[in-house]
Amino acid sequence: MRLGGRIQAAAEVLEDVLERRTPATMALRDWGKSHRFAGSKDRNAIGNIVHDALRQKSSIAFRMDSEMPRALALGAVIFGDLVTLDELLEQTEGDQHFAAVTPNEIAKLKGQINLDEAPDWVRADVPEWIWPAFENNFTEEAITEGQALAARPPLDMRVNTIKAARDDVAKALGFAPTELSPIGLRVPPIEGNGRHPNVQSEPQFMMGELEIQDEGSQLVSLLVAAQPGDSVLDFCAGGGGKSLALAADMKGEGEVHAFDIDKRRLAPTYERAMRAGANNIKVHQPPQDSLSDLIGKMDRVLIDAPCTGVGTWRRKPDTKWRMTEDALERRVKEQKVVLDAAHQYVRPGGLLFYVTCSMLAEENEQQVYQFLERQEGFTLLSAGEVWEDRFGVDKPKPWSEDGLTVTLTPASTHTDGFFFAVMEKSK
Repeated sequence: MRLGGRIQAAAEVLEDVLERRTPATMALRDWGKSHRFAGSKDRNAIGNIVHDALRQKSSIAFRMDSEMPRALALGAVIFGDLVTLDELLEQTEGDQHFAAVTPNEIAKLKGQINLDEAPDWVRADVPEWIWPAFENNFTEEAITEGQALAARPPLDMRVNTIKAARDDVAKALGFAPTELSPIGLRVPPIEGNGRHPNVQSEPQFMMGELEIQDEGSQLVSLLVAAQPGDSVLDFCAGGGGKSLALAADMKGEGEVHAFDIDKRRLAPTYERAMRAGANNIKVHQPPQDSLSDLIGKMDRVLIDAPCTGVGTWRRKPDTKWRMTEDALERRVKEQKVVLDAAHQYVRPGGLLFYVTCSMLAEENEQQVYQFLERQEGFTLLSAGEVWEDRFGVDKPKPWSEDGLTVTLTPASTHTDGFFFAVMEKSK
């Protein structure tokens, strides 16, 4: 396909995403099925344009003075430096399947409208309705944090230390170590129309030596500081990513109890644990009654709570624009329920960890402090001290509003956004 065809295709997918609220991955898949002539390079290039347009939808729409899918696709191509304007005009000239770039579009692509004059929420590429909460959380750094969430993400992986050493896997695959995680590998964000390697086809992945996991997720798992011989409950285990990380950190000794209220989300944990050789993971199917024997006995309980996923906007940019106030309210209610349900499993003197992949105080600090008001016998500890003990004082540090809880962000720690708090149950 020529460049014009790729831009037109991206515009069609964007229309599906924005007007019919179809998830981007599904919209791209559907387009590919109905246009089987498009090769893998074409589909990859179209996907990059779509995701870039969604990551920076507000700022592109402001600079193009239009929210139409075509304007967003054109803006993503030029403002994202995929090609120059001269290259765009040259490569689309005479293309009968692509409407010529108009003088008005050319003027906008040349920068006729200055983004510096845009409202802060536009410059940050954060939805307008949530900007007050976002700005309140990050104050003078809010625009920087928003822009970091609108950038392309790297590909991060966790080396399974039950089976392999990081240096050996890094050497075999040619990947660089992560900046903070001592067990992580990173492939930088893709450039242009490139794509990340298909790690899942590598022998190291298939043999269980490697898992795809953002460095931020690795870090919060390491902050749990699970020790060999511990009894740990991963209360919202989902697909088991953090359970696997905890099991490896425990050197396969002790027990990791993986539970999720949704058995469909929990299903992949079985196969992943077998592949990883994580024999100390025990999966508990819902309902919650299956955990009755664990009440008051767990050394550590991890709550990876359901949330809006603000911290994952780089990887799932369409969710930024599908998110609603009602959805935020639902998540906040769910988080309260999960906290109140999970704390009973912590033994006296044990630890309760609350984690989200959100960057909003309503889902993070506010939840922790309200929980402490509701439940006697828990004390908030300093996660910042745990961070320094685990990762040192001379590396990037997470954001902290209260000096106790921490928030990892793309701008501060170069990871996805994650919130982390640790509470101790009185003896």
